[in-house]
This record gives sequence, structure tokens and C-alpha cells, in this order.
Amino acid sequence: MSVSAVPAAPADDAAPRLRLVLASASPRRLALLRQIGVTPDAVAPADIDETPRPRERPADLARRLAGAKAGAAGAGAPDGAVVLAADTVVACGRRILPKAHGAAQARACLTLLSGRRHRVLTGVHVIAPDGGRTARLVTTTVTFKRLAADEIDWYLAGGEWRGKAGGYAVQGRAAIFVRALNGSYSNVVGLPLYETAALLTGLGFPLQAVDGDAAAPS
Repeated sequence: MSVSAVPAAPADDAAPRLRLVLASASPRRLALLRQIGVTPDAVAPADIDETPRPRERPADLARRLAGAKAGAAGAGAPDGAVVLAADTVVACGRRILPKAHGAAQARACLTLLSGRRHRVLTGVHVIAPDGGRTARLVTTTVTFKRLAADEIDWYLAGGEWRGKAGGYAVQGRAAIFVRALNGSYSNVVGLPLYETAALLTGLGFPLQAVDGDAAAPS
């Protein structure tokens, strides 16, 4: 596990600022955090085995992997830091879809999701400065339109599917495939912001002003 520093947001000189370690290499999660005024002090991708266990349910997998990532990153985190980890799983029924690493795999995912409803589940896991752990599981239901073969070809040609759970990225071209979405949109992108902000602010981690905002929410 390597830890790379990320420039931190300015702190209030009146009180020590909590340090935050993000246990993820995902640029999407980093961008989502910055959207709400949170800039991690360090990024520590956790190198763990993400293979589902036999008969493991999608919700259990998301929870387990988020906790394992937090633990792996926490082992090398500075004393007193807050560690944030997340893992997103795409499931169609009880079937867990892979993170697509080849076009054939992505095509199989999109073919399965075509015209169907599926779930996107994200486990969020936080380790507090005192070592206490808090976790949340957030589920969003997404319904795809029926996809023609040429639509799948068009999507695959763009390359957005690479490394994405379920073979698609909702914030990109795949947005035109979504007929309905029930729940957190940011969860489908990779990090449910409402729940994540609640966990962080509950520990006293401040949300900084963004883009000239006068003040962060309290």
C-alpha cells in the first residue's frame, strides 16, 4: 500500500484540524469529496483481494470490502487521522457484476443490464481518530432502457467502461441509458455524498467553503 500526499484545504488556526486519509485510488471519489469541500490529506489505495466469496450477497461484499480497505489504509495512517474507505458493487438480482477489464466483459454486463433494473450498492467505512469504526450501506436502483447492439458498440468504443463495476459510468455516455434512478446519484458515481458527509461531520471533520462560498454548512 502506498500513500500519496494531496494538498490539504486551509485549516482554521483556532483549532487543530483533523487529517483525512482516503483509502481509494478512484479519481471519481476524490472529485466527489472535493465537490463538498473535502480534500484528503493523503490518498492510500488499499491493495486487497476483491473476489466475492462463494454465495456472498452483494450487500455483504460491499460492506466487507469497504471495511477491509479502511483497515489496510488505517494500518499506515498517521496517528489521530480519520480514514475513509468505500466500495461499490453493481448487482442484478443476486448476481454480482465484475469491474470490466475487457470489452467482452463490459459487453456481457451491458447486455445483462439492457431493459432491466439493477442495484448499485456502496459500503462506506470510516475509522475515527480513536480507532472506532462506523459504516453505512447505500443502495440505489437503476433501470436501463433496452439497448440495441449498435448502442452497446457505440458505448464500448468510448472506453468509459474500463475498470467500472457493471461495465458503465453513469456520469458519462451511459447517462442516456438510464430510464429511471431511485436513490442517491452520487452513490452510482462511486460515493454517496449525503451519508459520507454525515459520517465525517459527525467526527468533527469540517467541510470547507467551495468556489467562493461564504461558509461551509454546519
